[in-house]
Amino acid sequence: MKNRVKWMACAALGWAAMGFGQTSASWGIGPWTRPAEGNPVITPNAASTFMDPIAKKPIQWEALHTFNPAAVVRGGKVYLLYRAEDNTGAMAIGGHTSRLGLAESKDGIHFKRRGEPVFYPAEDGQKAREWPGGVEDPRIVESPDGMYVLTYTQWNRETYSVGIATSRDLLHWTKYGPAFLTAKGGKYAHLQYKSAGIVTRLEKGRLVAAQISGLYWMYWGEGAIHLATSKDLIHWEPVEDQRGDPVELLRPRAGHFDSSFPETGPPPVLTEAGIVMLYNGKNAATGGDPQLGPGAYAAGEALFGASNPALLLNQRQQPVLKPELPYEKTGQYAAGTTFAEGLVWFHKRWFLYYGCADSLVAVATAAGE
Repeated sequence: MKNRVKWMACAALGWAAMGFGQTSASWGIGPWTRPAEGNPVITPNAASTFMDPIAKKPIQWEALHTFNPAAVVRGGKVYLLYRAEDNTGAMAIGGHTSRLGLAESKDGIHFKRRGEPVFYPAEDGQKAREWPGGVEDPRIVESPDGMYVLTYTQWNRETYSVGIATSRDLLHWTKYGPAFLTAKGGKYAHLQYKSAGIVTRLEKGRLVAAQISGLYWMYWGEGAIHLATSKDLIHWEPVEDQRGDPVELLRPRAGHFDSSFPETGPPPVLTEAGIVMLYNGKNAATGGDPQLGPGAYAAGEALFGASNPALLLNQRQQPVLKPELPYEKTGQYAAGTTFAEGLVWFHKRWFLYYGCADSLVAVATAAGE
């Protein structure tokens, strides 16, 4: 199986270079529209406090910013796990402590939040990786047996990696540490990496983690988008190229919205056309998309092979969602973002949840078939 995975990756690079694998423009999800009312769906709340287990004092855990959410459908409702920053630390990006709040909605737009975070740094085996920076930028999938699997960034203000956690109820979590900690005999134990989305498929109205060739697949990375495989959704191994480096599937494109770099978005979806990936692109300060400001983040879309997740079939030339409204362009990240992280199928429509300028959560929707 390992040789097959490496062959698939190498073959994909060759086929892409020769121009094979192109498909029609009908493969994507969208177009996306913002609801007429309700946005932003999550905003900061300085009244929310909880007793922090490390600081051992009450903390206003979502006082400054609420953004970059994961999304899942459970029991006929949409649940968001959103990143919330407190008002401690330095007034700079990454200078506060991040925790994950939980909100639920019957219509996908109007949310009721819990008063305390459900996932956060604690006196546990991951404290050294998560304190004081916190837990950031989650993505979530449901396993075939109903387990929720969370990928998130562990940030201690010195280094970062993708952490894995699981839950049966979205309230109580088991942390497993970095996704690649034991991969390849520890080769990736000290790698800095973030942004990981596990491939899903739509089953009976729910997005469930999909197996391809007997493995689960995960797209990951910021700067370039890579690929990894797993047998159990917890322990992951990067797919490598012939040099033994993580295979690179998407790279920056001059003149485009992802001219600085692409970054993995919400969990991709396996469809009849292939694996549809929504990703986030950062615009370069010079030589980027002239219709976007320097440093702005917009959402793009790419298509990979259904039986070969390393094979790039198609990629949008223009973003499918970009900062346009004031709350998407004004906030902690002044250049603006529509940073996509949560995707669900709900009430026969697609709902895409995204972070606005590292400050708020909003939603866009798209019709389904």
